[in-house]
This record gives sequence, C-alpha cells and structure tokens, in this order.
Amino acid sequence: MIFITAKFLVKPEYADDWPKLSAAFTEATRAEPGNLWFDWSRSVENPDEYVINEAFRDQDAGVAHVTAEHFKTAQRELPQYLQATPKIVNTTVPGTDWSELGEFEVK
Repeated sequence: MIFITAKFLVKPEYADDWPKLSAAFTEATRAEPGNLWFDWSRSVENPDEYVINEAFRDQDAGVAHVTAEHFKTAQRELPQYLQATPKIVNTTVPGTDWSELGEFEVK
C-alpha cells in the first residue's frame, strides 16, 4: 500500500474551519475505490497544524487519486488557507491495514 502522512499549516484565521474547508476533498477521497483511509488530526502542540494519514491500495489507486477532479479542485482552492506548502512523507509498505503496536499490548 501507499502510505502518506502530510502536515498542513493552516492560517490562524482559518484553522478552526479547516475540517469544513477540506470536507468536500476529504469525502471525495474517502469514496475513491482504492482509498484505504484518509484521516485528519489536529496537532495538540500547534492548533494551526493539521496532519493527514492516508493510504491507497496500490500505485494505480495513488495515480487515480492525484488525477481525480476533486484533487485538482483541492489544489486550486485549498492553498489560499495555508501558511506554507504542506510537508509530506510518502512511502510504499506491505499490507493493506494498520498493524498492532505490540509494545503497548492491551491484555
């Protein structure tokens, strides 16, 4: 699977509204056939920073994502709300789901 984590530094005046501003993009991405998950989190240290964890089934699903109309729309519309270009880690890993963190096993 393709696993991606990206940090979005949102302008302070839009930070509280980011989930609503990115909602159409989020919903459309989650509906893609090759999307495994697409989850936003807000930093507890910086309220202007949102982190996304997303995964796609394979390379074809990743290509479908970045060429989708909703992705192109997000590219045009969302940067106006950002302080800086988002930072990303993009890698391919085996599997199609999260693994358990055995070091913190709940018995």
